Amino acid sequence: MELFTLVAPCHFGLEAVLKREIYDLGYEITQVEDGRVTFEGDAEAICRANINLRTAERVLLSIGKFKATTFEELFDRVKELPWENYLPKDGKFWVKKASSIKSKLFSSSDIQSIVKKAIVERMKKTYQVSWFEEDGAAYPIRVFLLKDEVLVTLDTSGASLHKRGYRPVAGKAPISETLAAALIQLTPWRGDRILVDPFCGSGTFAIEAAMMAAHIAPGLNREFTAESWTNLIDRQLWYDAAEEAREEIDTEVKTDIQAYDIDGEVLKAARENAKRAGVEHMIHFQQRDVRDLNHPKKYGFVITNPPYGERLEEKENLAPIYGAVGDAMKRLNTWSFYLITSYEDAERDIGKKAGKNRKIYNGMLKTYFYQYPGPKPPKRKK
Repeated sequence: MELFTLVAPCHFGLEAVLKREIYDLGYEITQVEDGRVTFEGDAEAICRANINLRTAERVLLSIGKFKATTFEELFDRVKELPWENYLPKDGKFWVKKASSIKSKLFSSSDIQSIVKKAIVERMKKTYQVSWFEEDGAAYPIRVFLLKDEVLVTLDTSGASLHKRGYRPVAGKAPISETLAAALIQLTPWRGDRILVDPFCGSGTFAIEAAMMAAHIAPGLNREFTAESWTNLIDRQLWYDAAEEAREEIDTEVKTDIQAYDIDGEVLKAARENAKRAGVEHMIHFQQRDVRDLNHPKKYGFVITNPPYGERLEEKENLAPIYGAVGDAMKRLNTWSFYLITSYEDAERDIGKKAGKNRKIYNGMLKTYFYQYPGPKPPKRKK
């Protein structure tokens, strides 16, 4: 059984959540860095990780790691890697992306070009040909440079793993599926507790929560680039991993997940998304203003992505919205509230300092995850 070094990128600040997910799948973690977790696994692990990981952006197969400060050094070190173990003679390979941070080599286009040339030179020698048709399976390559250390990888996922397949059109200021899943996992919420999102938008928090409660693996309804890598991964392993995931599903589980939005059209789209995800029956959607946020039961959770007001004219409307959230906290004083926003006056307008505040980068946007944990419910009598 050949073991691969696999790299799973994630949102900065959420490495611990992804680390726990990988452990739960049964794999050994070898390194945790800013924005990525490295672990070891066989061909089956590539299938299981792609299908099951909720918080990873993609699953990358590491080909090699080395230091390079000149383009000549980059060329030579890439050429030394055993590409013939990964790329078949007819494989279509290209450098999909090259990123460089605090490194002497910083031109992405030059890095891409030199890495491709080095691979071609290695492959020419191995396969004894001067030209590659590249009409076979796709093998996208991603290269990362950080402080002159180069990581060369093959992308097994293809489209980012946040693309679950249930949200073809996102609403305004959407939160990605992977980020929503990670934030839910940062809270003590479990499927048997009440969850309300009063700014549901495209329904991502509610849908991700319902999928977790029903044990629906996030990658079951999509395809992955590595499915065509029959030289590395037996097709049967993908079928087995999907079947394993399907056996875990329980859509009859009792939940109380509610999604509100003031915009009826947005709500309609959210319902469609939930339907595509197979969890529409698990979520109660309602057109409702945040000012009407109330619930007869105790010890529930609000997990939400309120408006940020990126434009100046929108910022003027934010104070009353966040004030309404603060009013809801007073009414629902046994509840726990969790909000992600880039609005820096959120605590002031809510009228209460968060118990915890976590800085998270949503793409290039710096956001804060304000956490207001409520009291724990009394233990149930046996």
